[in-house]
Amino acid sequence: MFVLELAYTAPLEAVDAVLEQHVAWLDEQYRQGVFLASGRKNPRDGGVILAVAGDRARIEEITAQDPFVTAGVCAYRVTEFTATKTAPALEAYRESL
Repeated sequence: MFVLELAYTAPLEAVDAVLEQHVAWLDEQYRQGVFLASGRKNPRDGGVILAVAGDRARIEEITAQDPFVTAGVCAYRVTEFTATKTAPALEAYRESL
């Protein structure tokens, strides 16, 4: 499992200019079962995504395709972790050490 932290690297006007494309990209990742949750940070200086994938390389490939990245308005920090405890709704994503 991965925590993806987005940090905006451009003014909000530039971020908002590609927001519609970013949301379409998010929707596709949800359809593929990669993203579990996402949203803006408060204050609005980036966002957070909870994701699942076979390995970090796949996550890095996916984040490189984010319209925010290709437009140069954000950078990602990727944190991989082992989800040994989850809410019942996320039981399928539990892992053992």
